[in-house]
Formats: sequence, structure tokens, C-alpha cells
Amino acid sequence: MLLDTASLYFRAYFGVPDSVKAPDGTPVNAVRGLLDFIARLVQDRRPDELVACMDADWRPAWRVELIPSYKAHRVAEETEVGPDEEEIPDTLSPQVPVIEAVLDALGIARVGVAGYEADDVIGTLAGRSAGPVDIVTGDRDLYQLVDDTRGVRVLYPLKGVGTLQVTDEAWLRAKYGVDGPGYADLALLRGDPSDGLPGVPGIGEKTAAKLLDAYGDLAGILAAVDDPRSKLTPAQRRRLDEARGYLAVAPTVVRVAGDVPLPEFDPALPAQPRDPAALEKLAARWGLGGSLDRLLSTLAS
Repeated sequence: MLLDTASLYFRAYFGVPDSVKAPDGTPVNAVRGLLDFIARLVQDRRPDELVACMDADWRPAWRVELIPSYKAHRVAEETEVGPDEEEIPDTLSPQVPVIEAVLDALGIARVGVAGYEADDVIGTLAGRSAGPVDIVTGDRDLYQLVDDTRGVRVLYPLKGVGTLQVTDEAWLRAKYGVDGPGYADLALLRGDPSDGLPGVPGIGEKTAAKLLDAYGDLAGILAAVDDPRSKLTPAQRRRLDEARGYLAVAPTVVRVAGDVPLPEFDPALPAQPRDPAALEKLAARWGLGGSLDRLLSTLAS
């Protein structure tokens, strides 16, 4: 089981009231919400291994170099060295180091790599695994990793993590008319304002799906642009031709990396905390209460 950790703690932050606070009054709704999420996932899905994948760089320079608008609207402050600061709620950012410390004390593997997003870590781990793999994320971009032959699915939370949409190839084809790799082509053609991806003007989701159905993939669509016998409409041919510069770089930006240099780590689900003393201090300092107790009980069983 691979967790898109930031996606889940954002959901926890907005799903759990900010009245959930530490003894000193600091909100810990994201911390406790994430612990409850993990406890429910482990209880319901019983994974043998679990990795909390982290955004060591939420807006990698190599993606921005290719498409400067990539996530540009989320930048709170540009930095000379290292990742730009992401605009996130004031009461969430102080909770992220607490989440990291708690996961480390529990012994739940936490993996982030400089220069890469959590999506890239997930893509690399999913690619290396013989399967099956469950990816838990609220980010549809990771639909591109769905692969029935290797048992790679996306579990997309609809309400907390108690109700999960199990996304496999059959679901993708029914919803979008594409398979996993086809979803990446669909996404780059239609664009994604939430990620600052412009897409091809005039090519929406339905048109993109029809083009992929007719020509197979992005390369096939571009070949059709150059083929006067193809059945592209004049407007589609013109729009795709004018977007060649974008379409040349968009696949590198949209597709998750599969070759991230991962550190050594132990993905085994811990039955007991790695550092009980540190965990006890964190529980007392941040008032983790029943959320931590439920997770510990679930891990022990």
C-alpha cells in the first residue's frame, strides 16, 4: 500500500474540525485525521507493506523548466535554493513536521526524494513491485499507474477513507474510455488548471478520449495530424498542430517518473512502535489520544 501522504493529510485537515487541538491549543486535526485514515486503511485492507510517500519537492525545477506555469498559482514564496514554498493553510503547515515525527516513531516507512514529488516515488515503487499494489490518493493524476495485469489499483477516497472508489482498468474505461497509460495522454490533452497545465485549446476531455480511441495514443494522434487522409476535423488538426511545442514537453511533466533514486527503507508494516519513548512524548505533547491508540491497536492486531 502506497500512501500519497500530502493528499491524505490535506483531506484530513479539511475533513476534521480545527477544534481538534493539542493541550496548548495548537490545531492537530490533520495529524489525528491522518492517523485515523491509516488505521482504517490497515484495518480494512490488511496490507503486508505500507509506505508513506512524501513530497520532498512539490514543484520540481525540471518540470517547471518545461512548463513554467506548472503549479505556479500555488507558489507562496519563491526561493533561491531548494523548492519554492507552497501556499497552504497557516494552521496546516506546522502539523506536517508532527506527522513526519509520528510516522517515524511508529516505524511506518516514510520516503521522499529531493527533486521529486510523492507521485514520482509512488510511480517508481509501483513499477518495481511484482504486485498487487494499492495506491491511496485523492489525486486523479495517479490513475495513469493503474495496471490490471500487475494488480496496481488506485483507491480514491470519496468520503474519508471509509468509502473508497476502487479504480481499475474496467472503471477507467467505463469513465474515461482509456486505460492507465492512456489517462496520462488524456490529462495532458485536456489540461488541468489545478496543476497549471494548459492542455490543447479546444480539446476537452470527451474529444481527447475520442481521439485516443481512434488513434491509440499521443504519438498516434500526432501522426494523424501529419496524415492528410486521417479523419481529424480541420479545427482539430489546426489546434493540435499549433500545440506541438506543448505536446513535445507535456508527457515528461504529466507522466510520473519511474526511475527515482530511492533510499533504503523497510516497508514492512510495524506491529510495535520503532521508538516507543519518542512516540509517548509526541502523544502527550500533541494530544494524539484515541487516534494514535486506534492505530497502535490496529497495527498490533
